[in-house]
Order: sequence, then structure tokens, then C-alpha cells
Amino acid sequence: MRRVASLPQGGRDARARRVVIRGDCPGMRTLFDLSLLILHILTVARAITRPNREPAARVAWVAVIMFLPLLGIVAYLFLGETSIGRERMRRLRAAEDRTARPDDAAFAPEFADPETLSQFALCRSIDGLAPVAGNRIVLLGNPEAPVDQPERDSNSAIDALVRDITQAIEHVHISFYIWLDDGNGGKVADALMDAARRGVRCRVIVDALGSRGFIRSARWRQLRDAGVTAVATMNDIPRLGHLAVGRVDLRNHRKIVIIDNRIAYCGSQNCADPAFRIKAKYAPWIDIFLRCEGPVVRQAQFLFLCTWIAETGEALEGLAAAGPMPERFEPGSVAQMYGTGSTTQGNVMSAAFVGAIYAAHKELIITTPYFVPDEAVLRALCAAPRRGVETTVIFPARNDSWLVACTSRSCYADLLASGVKIYEYPLGLLHAKSITIDSKIALVGSANMDRRSMQLNFENNLLLADTDVVASIRLRQQGYLGVSQPVGLDAVTSWPFRTRLVQNAVSMLGPVL
Repeated sequence: MRRVASLPQGGRDARARRVVIRGDCPGMRTLFDLSLLILHILTVARAITRPNREPAARVAWVAVIMFLPLLGIVAYLFLGETSIGRERMRRLRAAEDRTARPDDAAFAPEFADPETLSQFALCRSIDGLAPVAGNRIVLLGNPEAPVDQPERDSNSAIDALVRDITQAIEHVHISFYIWLDDGNGGKVADALMDAARRGVRCRVIVDALGSRGFIRSARWRQLRDAGVTAVATMNDIPRLGHLAVGRVDLRNHRKIVIIDNRIAYCGSQNCADPAFRIKAKYAPWIDIFLRCEGPVVRQAQFLFLCTWIAETGEALEGLAAAGPMPERFEPGSVAQMYGTGSTTQGNVMSAAFVGAIYAAHKELIITTPYFVPDEAVLRALCAAPRRGVETTVIFPARNDSWLVACTSRSCYADLLASGVKIYEYPLGLLHAKSITIDSKIALVGSANMDRRSMQLNFENNLLLADTDVVASIRLRQQGYLGVSQPVGLDAVTSWPFRTRLVQNAVSMLGPVL
């Protein structure tokens, strides 16, 4: 007769607990597997059916979720959705519906060039702001400044902004993605506090992530104590407990300043020193900033107010259209401001870039720090030289994002084989986002040629037609070119296999990142 060893009661209980904890119980394991399968299927279904998503992005997300079942579901939870919350979306849409657009009929331009007309019409379809004539637009800084001292342009741009703030009478409205408590950031803050103390209404929007250090600083408290109304936006992304859900890096990336409904600033400039101390190893940051007067200023005001009203509820719906008609400058620039974000139709920023590329007939020069193109932008760029357009793109030689650098360089072979000329700027991080088209049209603003700017972030761009202003922007671009190193197709094709493997593997994640 076989003897069966018995276990003490305590030992049997402990063993049972270990079985349950390990999930060795068949019933529990089956329930867990079934639940994971259902969650898996639902996540894949959502990745396939979410609106405004490119086919490549659908394929990429399905691949991630299928090959990394549990990790892929978690990744989709944090990165796969672009929701900013139903309540925030409701407030934004309501603010846009209520806010009066400026009356642009008196400033309607006449276009002799159908390509120029079509590009402005395309951008008008984004948020209904029309092209307006009679603007005075100045590129800040000296286009002929020594190329080995690029930080001078940034400092002089901030100095011009400070001078205008010191002369403000009614209001100063500022929206920056990044504001640092450094030399330039401190100068603007001091000017704002002085303006608020003399009765000027000062309203500030900063991004809660991009300006997180500034929000926690003593300077932020000083601004509020001086009477500046300061708001950190995008700080309430939908959450599951303490964790952000959806797209955790969806940001307000806009850079806009409006003073007295009379002067506006826009471009790539953040409120910070060129030394950019939070990423000093890539410094100096090379930016572009435009000062605008005329009817286009009220379009910048409209973009600011839509966000401000949604964030604060302050009744400023009529301010963009209030007061006397703007001064008209002759001959002046034709200009149009437009903004994109979660409330605009999907991929409109990409469409604006594609339209600008196809508007070129002779020459196209582009500077962008972050190049993660969608298929439409990449194909448009590759087609430009084949249409006879001399196409030049300038990237920073050293990028502060390794993922972006890999993805950008994975496109080099296609671009170069198509005839695009590629240069890399070595004197800092070339952060300027600019396009010049046939020396007639320019596009300047906050948006990069990457998927974040084209599909996620709140951005603002300025489209303008003025040969003199475009010439000054093009001269600035030529300054970048003068010190940049050309990238040849032979050099790219001779990169080691492991380099190309990593770059192409990272670029496959482009629709996901």
C-alpha cells in the first residue's frame, strides 16, 4: 500500500496561496487569457477605426499591438489616442464658435498668380481666416549678421518684443510653448510686470509641459502678484488615476504675441535665451521671429482668444473684431494666419505643407529642425525636383531628439535620389521653421515637418506674399546654407549596414511616435 505524505494545514494553505498568486489555477488563467484576448481585439479594432488616421499609422499600431500584446495595449493607451478630453474639446469648440472673426473684406487682396491664390485658399479652409493685404511685416534680427554669431538674432528679437511691451496701452497677450527663467525670459517677464502695474491687461498662456520649470519658479508667482493673468494650458489631459491617458505629449506648441490689437509676433522663437539651458549641449538655438502690423494682427488675436476663452471663460469674444479698423500699409504684404490643433480637421497642417511644396515652380528652400514626414509630404518633396524645382532642405547637424534624427536620415536616400539638396547646419540647433517659394511666398511659424506638428499639437503659421519680406527670409536661409555641410548620396549609401538598419527600424515607428 502506497503511503501518501501529508502536509501540515499551514503548509497546504501557503501552497494554495502560491498557486493562486502565480495564476496556476486553470480557471483563473482561462479567465485572464480570455480577458486579455478581448482587450487585445478591442484595442486593435480601435486602432483600425479611429478617424483621421493614415493607413500607415493603422498598420503600425496593429503591428505593435499584435506583436507586443500587453505592452502594445499599454503603449496604445498612452500614445495611440489624441483626445484632450471631451470637456476641453467642448470648451474649445464653443470658444471658436462664439469668438468673432475680424472683418477682412476691406483688406481683400488681388492675386495675379493662380498658385499663390490657391495656397491662400487652402489655408483659409483650415479655420476661415482670409488673406489680407496692407500689412507691414519685418524679419527681426539682421539677415546679414555674422553667421558664426547666430544668437544675436534671437536676443535682438526679444529686445524688440520688450520695447513694444513697454509701450503697450491696452493689453499684451502672449502664448509660448517654452518660457525659461533666464536672461530673455526674465526681460519679458519684467516688462510684463511693469506693464501690468501701470494698468495694461496682461494675459499669458504657457504650455504646462514645455514651461513646467517656469510654472514652478518664483518668477511665475511674481507675474501673478503683479497683476498678470497667467495660465498653464494642457495640464488636464484625460487621466486614469494619476496617469495621463491618450496622447501624453499632445501640447500647445504655439508662439504668438499680440499687443493692443496693433502688433503681433510669430515664428519659432520661444521665450528663452539662445543658450537654452535645459538642452545646453545643442545650443545655440537658432530661431526666426516676425513682427507684424496691419489687419493680420487680428487673426493672431483670434487664435489666442479661442484658447484663452476656453481656458478661462473670460468674455473676450469680440476683442479680435473690436476697435477702429487696422492701419493699412502700402504697398504692404499679403498675409494670412492660421492655426491647427485638435479642433481642426485631421491632416490640414500636412495639406498646407504639401500645397506650399507644389506651389513652387523654380525654387524651394526649407528649414526645419524636426523632420518626420507623412507619406504626402515626403512624396511632394521628392516630386519637386522632378518638376524642375531647385529644392533645398536644411536640417540641424545635431538633433536633440535621437528618434527624430534617425527618422530624418532614413529619408535622405529617397530625397537625394530624387534631386533634393540636403544640408546640415553645424553651429547649433537650427530651430527655425521656414519655407520660401520662388522668392515670392514664405511660410513661417511654430509647426515642424513632423507628425506631432501635423497631427497632434496646437500650432500657428503665417503665410505671406511680399517679395521684399520673402527676400529677407531667403537671405537668412542663405546664411544658414553658407555654413552648412552638403550631404551627398554616395555618403548616405555608404553608411554602415547597422546604421541604416537602426534608422529604418526607427522610421517604421514614425506613424506611432
